[in-house]
Amino acid sequence: MLSIVPKGMGWIEVICGPMFSGKTEELIRRLRRAQIARQRVAIFKPRIDVRYDENHIVSHSDQRIPSLVVDTAQEILDLSRQHDAQVVGIDEAQFFDNDLVDVCEQLANEGRRVIVAGLDQDYRARPFEPIPQLLAMAEYITKTLAICVKCGAPASRTQRITPSKELVLVGAADAYEARCRRCYEPPENA
Repeated sequence: MLSIVPKGMGWIEVICGPMFSGKTEELIRRLRRAQIARQRVAIFKPRIDVRYDENHIVSHSDQRIPSLVVDTAQEILDLSRQHDAQVVGIDEAQFFDNDLVDVCEQLANEGRRVIVAGLDQDYRARPFEPIPQLLAMAEYITKTLAICVKCGAPASRTQRITPSKELVLVGAADAYEARCRRCYEPPENA
């Protein structure tokens, strides 16, 4: 896939799916390969995500890679340019606002490879911005599936198992489960 891309041409890759589907593991794998290739890599995560470590992107299976913590998409643009990054990795993209779409476009237009991971659906099984916008702009898309904790089928949904009605609730197995379409239970009044 990547060997036929002309030097200096940028693009956007999106890794999406429900919680516990391996999105962050796949992001880390791609970023490590870029580092092995001696490319300049800048890695970002939103400040709100402090579940496992403040200064690393960490998968649920405890794979980790150092990252820069940012509050806004604009910081990603500025820091990527400061580091003259050839590859830009962004985890938990659903925690950024829609400015992330323009930032990713600018970075790709500057010739950078931009790899974004995040939830494509919220706990109500509705599109979770800005991922749907990024999917429309991306050259490469990877949709990961988890395993349904109820029946073992491929899971495409994230079931919230706490009573909170907040759209953004940072959590892990304490607050969410992976569910298939059949076992997913839509929240009341969602």
